[in-house]
Amino acid sequence: MKNLHLAIRYVYYLLKAKNEHSVHSPFIFELVTTVIYNYSPYYSYLEIEKIRTQMLTNINKIEVDDLGANAKKYKKQIKQIAKKSLKQPKYAQLLFRLVNHFQPSSILELGTSLGITTSYLAKASQKANVITIEGASETAKVANQNFKELEIKNIKSIIGNFDDVLDSEIKNLKNLDFVFFDGNHRKEATLNYFKSCLQKKHSESIFVFDDIYWSSEMTEAWKEIKQNSEVTITIDLFHIGIVFFRKEQAKQHFMIRF
Repeated sequence: MKNLHLAIRYVYYLLKAKNEHSVHSPFIFELVTTVIYNYSPYYSYLEIEKIRTQMLTNINKIEVDDLGANAKKYKKQIKQIAKKSLKQPKYAQLLFRLVNHFQPSSILELGTSLGITTSYLAKASQKANVITIEGASETAKVANQNFKELEIKNIKSIIGNFDDVLDSEIKNLKNLDFVFFDGNHRKEATLNYFKSCLQKKHSESIFVFDDIYWSSEMTEAWKEIKQNSEVTITIDLFHIGIVFFRKEQAKQHFMIRF
């Protein structure tokens, strides 16, 4: 049923999504043309993708404490984890460009996995403080080794269930400039984490949600997020949704072909 839901939503997306020529908001037009549709190579892409290749061929097994939508504990090859959980380069590199463009000072990621997306976030703004939270301890250890190999110094890695550690981490932050939600793919959990992060958002904050059509639950969560009174602009790229809180903007929702 999940695959059917995803297929139906994708057909709808293909029918409704527009390109930059149909965008009349100056802010969104600039974002689409200079960030979303910017396919210029960056040096960081090469070094991070080298690590991705290593992960996709690593046959070592580690114990996985999956605390997300399909919570369970088991042994799994690193290459299997990489194949299932790593964001495609297209989307990971978009996150890099978003951070590179907006230069947030504080970045929070829910769901480190093997650290590929985290590395993109951290490399895009090495002055930013990046906090990443991962529920599976052995997976986080592999990610930390990858950060070390990439010589990334601005990542704070937290191991624990989001429900247990998120609020305490948020409490210690002055603001949340950029948040990437890529962990528990259940509606209630996603909305709870969203509401927790709202405590420290400001008008220039950016929230990015992964897998917004992964299931009917995530689709419902995305719908509620769009309707939230604090949210002014959303961009639907099918696999990810981008949320803005710009007070000077009228509430608008964009579905952009990507």
